[in-house]
Amino acid sequence: MRASDVDINDLHLLQEVVTEAASIAYRHFGSKSLKVWDKSIDNPVSEADLEVNEYMRRKLMSARPAYGWLSEETTLSDHRRDQDKVWVLDPIDGTKAFISGSPFWCIGAGLVERGVPKVAIVAAPALDQCYTAVKHGGARCNGEIIRVSDQSCIQGCRMVATEEMFSHKSWPETWPEMVFARPKPNATLLRLCAVASGEWDAAMALWRKSDWDLAPGSLIVEEAGGLATTHLGEHYRFNQLIPAQRSLLSAGTKLHSLLRARVDHVKLSNPNANETPSSF
Repeated sequence: MRASDVDINDLHLLQEVVTEAASIAYRHFGSKSLKVWDKSIDNPVSEADLEVNEYMRRKLMSARPAYGWLSEETTLSDHRRDQDKVWVLDPIDGTKAFISGSPFWCIGAGLVERGVPKVAIVAAPALDQCYTAVKHGGARCNGEIIRVSDQSCIQGCRMVATEEMFSHKSWPETWPEMVFARPKPNATLLRLCAVASGEWDAAMALWRKSDWDLAPGSLIVEEAGGLATTHLGEHYRFNQLIPAQRSLLSAGTKLHSLLRARVDHVKLSNPNANETPSSF
């Protein structure tokens, strides 16, 4: 199969809007006068997040009025989520990094159709990186085709995850030695893009992740030849009643299978089902 002309046109629109949004964000980056406050405990937001969000909403919804909208910085009571096609985005993923002056932040946006990502872009202006993907059209970074690594064993793999998780007493057997990202990028989308490009072999998070943290990056990984699923190997379906997924496991297909076998006993609740989480 090949990418549809409609999806390619939507990608071109998204690239145009994200390019300008990145310029808006970058004007705030490193500013000592940046206004910042907490949405909740340890969950900061800045005026840059909201300005980028409003710009992208205005441009994208004006160009595609029949599409829906789902964003971290927009109320979830917006009924436009009921549309078949929905823009899903995080105006600034890695807000803590953005506020601190670290370059590891990005703008992530994608188009989801009936829960399945069709178009994606992750732009990291401070790193001079722009990742794009379209369903059945491959994945690219700065226009160059990217592929996941061919790592086929856990021993020695390059892992983007919370390192302490792997020494937890609940594991039935000790994990092989791995190389961990130190520090790991604050932005989940950048972790996924690092897997897609082969810079890192795998990314894992055994806790809930929001749709806007995953939708663009999961398509980029898959179009680069890898997998981005829950730790149980479940393929994501986005824009459900609760826009969140139970976990993240991303890697090339061989490594993904090995990692999944190590973690699929871990009980984590599905945000869209009545399940009881484990204390892991």
